[in-house]
Amino acid sequence: MNQTFRKKIIAAAVGAASLLLMPAAFAQIKIAMVIPATGPLTQYGDMVKEGVLTAVDLANAGGGINGEQIETVVVDDACEPKQGPVAANRVVNDGIHYVVGPVCSGAAIAAVPIYDDEGVVVVTPSATSPNVTDGKNFHFIFRTIGRDDQQGPAAAKYIVEHIKPKKVAVLHDKQSYGEGIAATVRDDLKKAGIDVVMYEGINAGDSDYSAVITKLKSEGADFVYFGGYHPEMGLLLRQAGEQGLDARWMGPEGVGNPTINSIAGDAVEGMLLTLPADFSGNPENADIVKAFKDKGRDPSGAFQLTAYAATQVILDSIKAVGDDAEKVADYMHENTFDTAIGKTSWNKQGDLNTFEFEVFEWHADGSKSLAK
Repeated sequence: MNQTFRKKIIAAAVGAASLLLMPAAFAQIKIAMVIPATGPLTQYGDMVKEGVLTAVDLANAGGGINGEQIETVVVDDACEPKQGPVAANRVVNDGIHYVVGPVCSGAAIAAVPIYDDEGVVVVTPSATSPNVTDGKNFHFIFRTIGRDDQQGPAAAKYIVEHIKPKKVAVLHDKQSYGEGIAATVRDDLKKAGIDVVMYEGINAGDSDYSAVITKLKSEGADFVYFGGYHPEMGLLLRQAGEQGLDARWMGPEGVGNPTINSIAGDAVEGMLLTLPADFSGNPENADIVKAFKDKGRDPSGAFQLTAYAATQVILDSIKAVGDDAEKVADYMHENTFDTAIGKTSWNKQGDLNTFEFEVFEWHADGSKSLAK
């Protein structure tokens, strides 16, 4: 064997060995989707997941952020307050610096102190309780959705101006989100001179609300507002129909889930609810909507585009200042972003400076339309 040929063999062997020793290619930027991947509220997690994945797919197809691909990781908190800190600690222990979520207010309230202490940037596209941010002096916590003290007044205003009921009952599920928004609606209705004849909590997860329906009938309620989620609202609607309660029902965005139709049946027809404006109908979002549909995803749900926007602002900030969570949080506080939900900026505590809730009417075929 001549020396030149021998050198070529050695060089090839060294090169092959080097390739074997090199780590596999991996994404430098990780975003955790902290969602209910299990439990009765998984559909809300699916909405958020679709928004995040669509934004990440588009970013990665365009070369990533600063040359790095983005990886997503699902972290399940089941929308349970007790699981919120468990999920947060998993994110921290896995070295992930960015979160879209948590989805539900109770889990978010329990988890955000950990995220903020550990310097993890969190943008929730769906947790609406004021208690997520109020009085906490957090620096790393943001939302791409409005608060219940914006959503509740929008509901009360519609009730006062369009429904004009004689006797209103306000129910809630005894949880942070549901009770908080129900109290806001109750207070605003009372200020407007509406007779609130009943304010009561029900137990989430129960299968029989007939006693509550009987009480609503005895109080003569012709309108019922429920603060909570779709499983309970669906049962209330169905059992109200079975008992012949002649009342119109309304809830917050937590009741806006296609699964409610299979629970309530035809009794869901005409249910009112507040939701974020339908950003998928904005012509400026045509390319984004197409990207959703190309992947078989629905851009028109309650949280898909707020989740897309949450991912946008994180990625745009990393692109501007680098993969440094503290610098990203600083940049987000200091700037306004063009997102799928419009111009997006925050006040000092991470709440949006502006956000619009609209009132929709839900139909038995699963569709919804703007309420008139």
